[in-house]
Amino acid sequence: MQAEVFDGVLPNPTGPAPDPGGEAAQWYSVSKEGRMHRTTRRDFLAATLGAAAIAPFAGAQSKKRLATDWVTLGKSNVKVTRLAFGTGTMGGRVQRELGQEQFTRLVRHAYDNGVRFFETADTYGGMHDMLGIALKGIPRDTYRLMTKYRTPPPADDPAARLDTYRRQLNTEYIDIMLIHCVRPATWDTDYQRLQDSFSEAKHKKIIASHGASVHGLPALRKFPGNRWLDIAMIRMNHNGTRMDVDNAIEPRDPAILGNVEEVVAHTRKVHQQGMGVISMKLVGEGRFTYPEDREAALKHTMNLGCVDSVTIGFKNTAEIDEAIERMNRVMSA
Repeated sequence: MQAEVFDGVLPNPTGPAPDPGGEAAQWYSVSKEGRMHRTTRRDFLAATLGAAAIAPFAGAQSKKRLATDWVTLGKSNVKVTRLAFGTGTMGGRVQRELGQEQFTRLVRHAYDNGVRFFETADTYGGMHDMLGIALKGIPRDTYRLMTKYRTPPPADDPAARLDTYRRQLNTEYIDIMLIHCVRPATWDTDYQRLQDSFSEAKHKKIIASHGASVHGLPALRKFPGNRWLDIAMIRMNHNGTRMDVDNAIEPRDPAILGNVEEVVAHTRKVHQQGMGVISMKLVGEGRFTYPEDREAALKHTMNLGCVDSVTIGFKNTAEIDEAIERMNRVMSA
C-alpha cells in the first residue's frame, strides 16, 4: 500500500508539543519521496517570508504586455489599444487603392483580432469616409477614433470642419483630435485659434482630448512644458528613418536620418509630464522591408517606457497578424 503523502507541515509526532513562540520549536515535513525532514520555526518563517517577498515580483514579471491591451494615454484618461490601425500610408494612397470592400475587410480583421484604435486625417484623401463606412454597425463604445486637422489651417471655421469630420466618420464624437504635422518652432502661437477651438469642442464633449503630431525638431522642442497638449504624436524607430531632423522642412532624401537620441529625450520628458504618447513611422514609412528592421524598430520603441501606443498602416491581413505577433514577442523578450 502506498504511503500517504503530506505536502504541509506536521507537529513532531514523537516529542513534546512544540512551543509556538520558541526558536527551538520544530516541525516535520514529509517529502513526496516519503522522507521526513525536521524544520525549526526560524527556518520555516524565513522560507515563508522569503516566498511572500518574491511573489509580487514574480507576478509582475509574468504579466505580459500585449498589442491589444487597452492603455491609458497619460492624463487625458482616454483608453486605446496599444496597437492602432493607421490609414495614412503614403498619404493614404496605399489604403485608398484597396477599394472600399477590401479596406472594410481589413478594418474588420483588425477589429476582430483586438485592434480597436483607428487613426486617420483629413489630408488622407477620402479616408474619413472610407473608415466611417468600414466601421458602420460596430458599437461605437468598443473602438477609439483619432483624426488630424490640416496645417496651415484653412480660413474657415474650425468648429464647422469638426462637424464635417464627424459626419464623414459616422460618429457623434472623436476621441482624439490632433493638429496635424506641426513644423515651425512657433506652432504653439501660430495655431492658437485651432487650440482655442479644440478646447471649446472638448468642453462640449465633441472631442475627448486634443494634441498635435510633430514633424521636425524645432516644433518638438516646444512640446515639453506645453500645458495644452493632452496627446503628443511623435515619430519613432531604432535608426532615425523618416524621423525628426533639425529643420522645419522635411528632407526629401530618405538617407537623411533623424536624431533618435534627441527625439527620445523629448519623448521621455513629455511622457513624464503626463502627456499620452503615440508613435508613428514604426516601419520607416514602408522602408523597413526586411523583417529584422521591423523587429528592431518595434523592440526599440515598445521598450522605451515612454510610448503608450503606436500606429502602423496596413495593406493586408498578414501585416496585421505580423504586427500583433511581433509586438507581443518584443515586449515579452
